[in-house]
Amino acid sequence: MSAPHPSRKRWRAAGAASAGAILLGTVGFTATADAGEAPRPAADAAPLAGAELPFVTQEAEDAEHDGSVIGPDVTQGTVASEASGRSAVELAAGQSVTFTLTEAANATTVVYNVPEGGQGSLTVEVNGQPVEESIPLSDRFQYFDAPWIAGSTTHHFFTHERLPLGQDLAAGDTVSFVASGQVTLDSADFEQVAAPAEAPAGALDVTDLGADPTGASDSSQAFVEAVAQGRGGTVWIPPGTYQVNQPLYVEDVTLQGAGSWHSVVHSSRFVNQGESPGNVHISDFAVIGDVTERVDSNPDNFVNGSLGPDSSVSGMWLQHLKVGLWMTGNNDDLVVERNRIVDMAADGLNLNGSANDVQVRDNYLRNTGDDALAMWSLPQANSGASFDSNTVIQPNLANGIAIYGGEDIQVTNNYVRDTNALGSGIAISNQAFMEPFFPLAGTITVDGNTLVSAGALNPNWDHPMSALRVDAYNHAIEADINITDTTVLDSPWSAFQFVSGGGTGLATNRVTIDGAEVDGVGTVVVQAETTGEVTVQNVTATGVGVAGVYNCPFPTGNAPLTINDGGGNTGLDTEWDDCETWPQPE
Repeated sequence: MSAPHPSRKRWRAAGAASAGAILLGTVGFTATADAGEAPRPAADAAPLAGAELPFVTQEAEDAEHDGSVIGPDVTQGTVASEASGRSAVELAAGQSVTFTLTEAANATTVVYNVPEGGQGSLTVEVNGQPVEESIPLSDRFQYFDAPWIAGSTTHHFFTHERLPLGQDLAAGDTVSFVASGQVTLDSADFEQVAAPAEAPAGALDVTDLGADPTGASDSSQAFVEAVAQGRGGTVWIPPGTYQVNQPLYVEDVTLQGAGSWHSVVHSSRFVNQGESPGNVHISDFAVIGDVTERVDSNPDNFVNGSLGPDSSVSGMWLQHLKVGLWMTGNNDDLVVERNRIVDMAADGLNLNGSANDVQVRDNYLRNTGDDALAMWSLPQANSGASFDSNTVIQPNLANGIAIYGGEDIQVTNNYVRDTNALGSGIAISNQAFMEPFFPLAGTITVDGNTLVSAGALNPNWDHPMSALRVDAYNHAIEADINITDTTVLDSPWSAFQFVSGGGTGLATNRVTIDGAEVDGVGTVVVQAETTGEVTVQNVTATGVGVAGVYNCPFPTGNAPLTINDGGGNTGLDTEWDDCETWPQPE
C-alpha cells in the first residue's frame, strides 16, 4: 500500500477499532489490565500529523507519462529507494510526465535524478504550450559519499529545482516536463507564490549599502554593515539575487526578505558565530549554498553556532548546504517554523548546547543526508524542547527525527516518510556521541505521529531498524517515555523496536505504547532485542508480515524484554520463535 503524500492540508490518521486485551505471545509478557476494563480508543483519536504546506506534491508515477516506472524498492543504494513512495519515473530523450493540477499554481519544484556525470534540461509545457524557460538538470548535488560513516554507500541521488511558471494556472490545467536526455523524475510540487512583500517601515535596505541584487558581484560587505547598523531594528533584503561569501555575525536584529521565491541569497556559510546575545529573527528569504560534498569540519551551514536566546527562523528556503541549522551555544526559547529545508549534505537541523524550550514546528524537510531533525543533549541537557507538526520526507542516511538524551522532550504530530539505510522514522535514544552527555530524563512525549514506509535494514547490524526505535545505546532507559496515538503505515520491516544499539544489552524500562494503528509491516509489529519492562496497549495491527512479536535479547544471556499487555491490542498474538535467525519480510 502506498499512502498519499502530504499536500497543504495535514493528514489525519485513519481510524482503528480497539479490542479487548489478549496475551501477546508466549515469552516475557504479563497481562496487567482487568479483563472487564474498557480500553481507551486507539488510533481513531489520533491528531493531525505533519506541517501545513503552501504547495501540493504530485508523484510522477501517478501522473500520465510515457517513461518507465522504477521501484518500489527499499534496497540501500538504489535510486528508487530514495524516491518518495519508493518509486519514480525514468525518462529518455523526448519522453515526458504530465501532471494535472488539483489547485491553483504559478510555480513548480521538481525532484529529479540524472545519471552520474549527466546533465540536460526539462522543457516545460502548460496545457501543451511551451513556457519560455526550461529546468536545468545536473548531477552537481547528487552522488555523495561519506566513507567515514560505517555502513554508508553512495547516496543523495535526488535534488530539487524550482521554476516560476510565469502565469496563473487553475485546477485542471496540465503541466508537462519533457526530457532532453535520461532523467528520473520523482515528483513535482505546485504552488501559488504570493507577490513580493513590501519592506517594513523604517527598515534598513541592504541595497542602500551597496548590495547587488543582480548577483553579479559579492554583497558580503553590504550585508556585514547592514546587520551591524541595523541592531535593534530590521534589515530588509528586497527582491533579487545576492552573493554573500563572508559569514555574518548577528545580534539583536531582524533580517527579513520579500519571500523565499523573491529574495535569494547564495551563501554556503551564512551565519557562523559561537555566541550571541540573542533576539535575532531571520525570515522570508532563501539561502542556497553550493555544497557538493560533506566535510564535517567545515561550517557549511545556514546557521553554524548560536543565534542566542529568544530568536527565531521562519519562512526560509534552505538548500544545498551541509546543515540547515547546526545550533550550539545558547539557543534557549528559539522558534524555528514554516521553513523548507531540502538537499542537505547532512542534518536538516541539529540542536546541541543549551536548547531549552526550543520549538521546531511546521517545517518541511526533504532529502537530508543525516538526521532531518535532531536534538543532542550535550554538553548540556536540553529541556522542554519540542518537534511538532513537521513533515519529513526521505532522510537518506539516518533518522527522520532523532532525540539523543534530554529532559521533558516532546515529539508530536509529525509526518515522517521513506527513511533509508541507517535510521528509523523516529528514534528516541541514549546514544552518547561525546561527553558530557545527559541521558533521557523526566517525561518524553511521543504523540500523534504518522510514519509511512519508515525503517530500514541497518547494514552494520545486519538487521532492521523499526519505524519507531527506543534505543538504550550507551545508557539504560530510565525516563518515562509515553508513545501515544501513533500511525505506522507500510513499514518495510517492523513498527516498534526496543534495542541497546551499543551491543551491551542495557535495559529499557518505563516505556508505554498506548494507542497505535499499524497497517502493513514486512516482519513484526514489536521488535524487542534487549531486556527491561514496557507496556503495550490499544495497538491495532493489520497486514502483519510474519508475526506480532520478535523478542530475542542481545547479549543472548540476558532476560527477554517483559512486555506488559495493557489491553486493547489486536494483531500481536503471534511470536517469532527462532532467535537464531531473523524473520524476512513477507
